[in-house]
Amino acid sequence: MKQLFVLLLTTLFFNTTHAQIRNLDKRVERKVNDRINRKVDQSIDKRLDEIEKSAEGKNKKNNTKNTDKKETVKDGNTPTQNNPSGNTPTFTAQSKFDFVSGDKVIAFEDFAQDAVGDFPAKWNTDASAEIMTIDGTEGKWLTFTRSGALTPEFITSLPENFTLEFDMYVSPTYSYYDGALGIAMVKTKTSKDFANWKQHTDSRRGGQSGAIVWVHPQDAGSPKVGHSAVEVWENGSKVLKNNTGQITSFNRDKNFVHVAIWRQNQRLRVYLGEEKIWDLPKAFATGTTFNSIVFSRYDAKNNNNFFLSNLRVAVGNPDTRHKLINEGRFSTSGIYFATGSAQIKPESHGIIKEIANALKENPNVKIEIIGHTDNVGNAAANQKLSEQRADAVKQYLNKTFSIDGNRITTAGKGASQPVGNNNTNEGKAQNRHVEFVKK
Repeated sequence: MKQLFVLLLTTLFFNTTHAQIRNLDKRVERKVNDRINRKVDQSIDKRLDEIEKSAEGKNKKNNTKNTDKKETVKDGNTPTQNNPSGNTPTFTAQSKFDFVSGDKVIAFEDFAQDAVGDFPAKWNTDASAEIMTIDGTEGKWLTFTRSGALTPEFITSLPENFTLEFDMYVSPTYSYYDGALGIAMVKTKTSKDFANWKQHTDSRRGGQSGAIVWVHPQDAGSPKVGHSAVEVWENGSKVLKNNTGQITSFNRDKNFVHVAIWRQNQRLRVYLGEEKIWDLPKAFATGTTFNSIVFSRYDAKNNNNFFLSNLRVAVGNPDTRHKLINEGRFSTSGIYFATGSAQIKPESHGIIKEIANALKENPNVKIEIIGHTDNVGNAAANQKLSEQRADAVKQYLNKTFSIDGNRITTAGKGASQPVGNNNTNEGKAQNRHVEFVKK
């Protein structure tokens, strides 16, 4: 192309100014060539820019499709966590999601014992709430219908190391003016003190200690992202307060989320889905203990409610590596599956990551994964389900963390080896566990 362009330009030039060309020196010739080269280079650059722009557009489109797919698996717009394809959910922030659920369950609430329309029997409130179901979801939900505070009265003591988890859903029509949900860990003196942990009641918290985290699906500055605030109180004095916006895991478009709170002595971490929104290393004074969990909301509007389910409190900080590598056995009830399914829920990622790290640090270690269930359903179905769940964990270790599948065997025990009382919610939650045994 360059040679043809030179020939055409030279021919034209010679035909029109033949007499003058004879007198041109080498400098003019170089100038002509330079000009031609610039024209050709510009033409090439322009074409390359068009190609790059086209490629970037295709990549952006593909990435958008992949992100939407991951987010649908991860959160979605409804509280369903079903995955008909059976594929393991893909995580978008594996290195940052470090939550590890506590191992020993000390409280569990799914409202199975309560009738729809009733206030739950084991809770107390200064306002109103009721049990409801949500189309497209399993189980029952506690919905806050008025401004006020609610507390599960069966939680009367919290250790210095514990995890608090629950599923949360808000109505699709929820607006900025409908108020935030407060989650408080407090030390109450009387059975009525829980009502002091509401918004606009700072003056009523005299002498009390605790921490309260506020979450809202709409930030004031940008309604498409969520918002959170945190307060820490010591003996009636507010010692810490902060706010954060731009929460992407919980907002109007992602109105279902798994909430996880991890207290480790002085440290407080709060997660919404895979997003860590708070990590306060010195939130609490050494030795501070709490005895109550309080949920509250304010500015409640009709039909724009918060919904809670699957509340779980457990003793935290399991020593995964030591128990598996040195003691030869590690058991956890912190790997969650969809009801009656082997689909691993996203909040299980942290504890499986701990197992993967232990195996990577000890490349010669082989393990057996053993699945266990509670006694709900028939024995044959539970046996098959426990085997499928053990295999699902193996596949997760292999696909997500590249742990060689030849290092892992699997088995299932169904409901034949309970570690807790199947007559209680806490016991059933403890029995839905996975064992890792060093071979």
